[in-house]
Amino acid sequence: MYEEYFGFTEKPFSLTPDPKYLYKSESHANAFELLQYAVQRREGFVVITGDIGTGKTTLCRALLEQIDRNTFSALVLNPFLSEEDLLKLILQDFGVVSREDVKRGRLANVSKQELIETIYDFLLSLLPLRASAVLIIDEAQNLPMPVLEQIRILSNLETDKDKLLQIVLVGQLNLAPLLKAPQMRQLDQRVSIRYQLRPLSRDEVAAYVSHRLTVAGGSAVTFQPKALDMVHTRTQGIPRLINLVCDRSLLAAYSDRTSRVSVDMVYQAADNLELAHEQRSRFHW
Repeated sequence: MYEEYFGFTEKPFSLTPDPKYLYKSESHANAFELLQYAVQRREGFVVITGDIGTGKTTLCRALLEQIDRNTFSALVLNPFLSEEDLLKLILQDFGVVSREDVKRGRLANVSKQELIETIYDFLLSLLPLRASAVLIIDEAQNLPMPVLEQIRILSNLETDKDKLLQIVLVGQLNLAPLLKAPQMRQLDQRVSIRYQLRPLSRDEVAAYVSHRLTVAGGSAVTFQPKALDMVHTRTQGIPRLINLVCDRSLLAAYSDRTSRVSVDMVYQAADNLELAHEQRSRFHW
């Protein structure tokens, strides 16, 4: 609606995890560098956690875009899978089987052990090519225990010198205590890198908003400094909430036929979205 008015080529604050919109705050840049390092060095297990809406999926997409041609990748976005379905999806993403094979049920009678052996054979075939493979699982906090155990078994696929499969678990904050459960001890001990994404600071919120406006091709609209203060206050620096508030604020600016987003527009947008006001200390005077 407002895209044409402000000269955008697309929605600047869409909720889809488009990697070109990834803003590398200090926290996101650190996570991205750690992921690249882990994939290049075959560090085994990596765990990235963050609160809801902090940009974990976008980070995964951006990582996949940067992976070189010698690295095969599998991305699992739906954690509510059986062990067999997980293995089939991995084989499909690696290109070992086709989507048609899976759809037509050609793997229906294949046992779990046969699926694992097929993955193992594929990973071994990468060694002469000096290629590698990475498995990224999003929303990993929802993985059932049997599937987590299956992932641990996959992490055992190795040679005397190298891990054959790099595994990245990405999830919400409760993923960390889940992995600390007694039954997950063997998996948890394999984690070589852990990192928690942080919300954006006030200055990072301003840079984030500017970044998305620029990527979307618009330069005809700006946010007042106090409006950006309000965006940070009402969203607590969570990127998904920032997108929601800024989208509604741009709509308000379009309705008023102005190119400047005011603090009142942001305030009203946050209220319409029922975002809580900043929690003040009871000792605040």
